[in-house]
Amino acid sequence: MIPVRRISLPLILVLIGALALAAGCTDTGSVDDYPAWNLTLAGDREQVLTHPEIRALPAAEGYGYSVSTVGIKTGPNRYRGVLLADLIDMAGGAGADDLIYVSAEDGYLWVFDMDQVNGEGFFTFDENLREVTSPPLRVILAYEQDKKPLVYENGGPLRLVVITESPDVITEGSPWVKWVDRVEVHRK
Repeated sequence: MIPVRRISLPLILVLIGALALAAGCTDTGSVDDYPAWNLTLAGDREQVLTHPEIRALPAAEGYGYSVSTVGIKTGPNRYRGVLLADLIDMAGGAGADDLIYVSAEDGYLWVFDMDQVNGEGFFTFDENLREVTSPPLRVILAYEQDKKPLVYENGGPLRLVVITESPDVITEGSPWVKWVDRVEVHRK
């Protein structure tokens, strides 16, 4: 018979914690995690911005709270990022009838009209998912969530988010494009 040693509970917990850290199961995202991530702006002018260049642009902050098409709520969270309208201006601007294509590395694409770029035309809901009058909304390309870099699992390094000043306003989540790598102006 082989002798069996008893392992204490604290030792087991320490080992589990060490394994979780080694496996990356903790939220340790940092700006340095995305050194090669670029955003292409395409319009009258085309340019490529690095993640640090995007973070250096003037920022907007607010609450984002979304509901998926199957009713799953995400948020509210505090987001920080660059106004989509400012990025469009960097690409040469857009007219009132132009469309803005926001796409992601996985091929997902959402098309915005200029009213939406300016925070209009979105459905807004309360906690019970009853439609409410929309407060002022802004559309940003977020790089921070709750004062931390936006991690990949949450759509980072860049995610399109509809924000407001109130944490209890919910917007439909389909336009919240994850892993954004391109913003393109399409002239009508």
